[in-house]
This record gives sequence, C-alpha cells and structure tokens, in this order.
Amino acid sequence: MAAELEERVDTLEMLVGQFIVQTNLMFSRMERDTRALKEEVREFKHEMSLFKEEMQDFKNEMSDFKSEMSDFKKEMHDYKEESQRERREMNKRWGEIANSLGRLVEDIAVPNIPFLAQHIFNCGEITEFSGVRVKKPNKNNPSSLKEFDVVAVYKNHLIINETKSNPRIDYINDFIDFLKIWRNYFPEYAHKTLIPIFCSLYLSEEVVSYLSKNKIYAMGMGEENMTILNPNF
Repeated sequence: MAAELEERVDTLEMLVGQFIVQTNLMFSRMERDTRALKEEVREFKHEMSLFKEEMQDFKNEMSDFKSEMSDFKKEMHDYKEESQRERREMNKRWGEIANSLGRLVEDIAVPNIPFLAQHIFNCGEITEFSGVRVKKPNKNNPSSLKEFDVVAVYKNHLIINETKSNPRIDYINDFIDFLKIWRNYFPEYAHKTLIPIFCSLYLSEEVVSYLSKNKIYAMGMGEENMTILNPNF
C-alpha cells in the first residue's frame, strides 16, 4: 500500500513538473510573441510616422505647385492681355499705314484726272462738279452711303475713279458690281456717259486685262505720271 502511494506521489510530482515546464515554455513563447508584437507595433508606428511626414511633404509640394500654377496662370493672363493689346495696336498701325498709303495713291492720282479727262477722253476743260472722297446715298436706300474716291462731272461725261493701294481682284469685282447700279447713286447724271477708272500705282498685265474685259479703264504709273494703261479696250 505504501509502495503504491509512493508511486502515485512520484507520478504526481512528474506531472506537476511537466506542467511547470510546459507552463514556463508557454509563458516564454508568449513573452517572445509579445516582444515581437511590440516590435512590430513600434515598426508600424515608425512607418506611419514616416508616412505622415511624407504626406506632409507631399501636401507642402502640392501647395507650392498650386501657388506656382496660380502665378503661371496670372502671368499667362497678363501675357494674353498684353498680346491682345499689342495686336490691337499693331492692327491700328497697319490700318493707319494702309490709309496713308491709300491717300498717297489718291494724292498722286487726283491731279492727273483733269488732264486725262481732256486729252484721253475728250471731256473738255470745264467741269460741272469735281470732288474727292464724295459720299452719295443710294436712291433706293437713302440711309446707305457710299464713298467715291474721285467724281468729276463734265458736260457729257461722268468720271468715277476707284483708287486702291493694293489692286486686289475682290476690289475690282466690288467696283464691277457697283457699275451695274451706278445710276442709283447718281440719278442726276444718268443721261451722261460714264467713264469708270480703277487706279493703283502698279497694275499687272493680268489686272489690266481683267479691267479691260469688264470695260473699266486702268490707271497706273507711267514713265513720268499716272496714265491710262488701256485707252483702247
């Protein structure tokens, strides 16, 4: 009986010992796992801190970028306004130059009209009326005014001169269209013979030929003065 009791005690001691060993192992593993978890948490917190710093840097960069874009947009707006202003100023200057050139051609052409009227067209010396940049209304639409570079009225003839610094075909076609209805602007001279003259400092052979085809006299610079280039069209 005593031997059996001693055996049971030994078995119990062995089991308690094994329990203690297993418990110690378990706590050791838990301690290691806890330390590892704490280390992972620290690393995670560190990474999050770095991420927050990077995000703050990114936000700062975006703020700088937005500021730069705002400055760029303002510069582009100012540049656009300046370009538009310069373009308007340049267009104005080109218009002034074109007008000056047009007036220069008129100033050269006008003094020659009386001579050509007398010696080329046999209109005589006396004019009933002579004017530069004459404005006339259309009798069918009195509110519509048209300006004529030179108008010279003789006993039997009416000279209408169109002067252009650049003898474009479009200008000639506009003059051709006008000649179809010229009596609407000059009904008081409807009984007279019309002498239409298109004038420029230089008229190419093609332009002169086109004018001749449409029964319009071409007036351009000759050897010394303005003259009719197609007197016998």
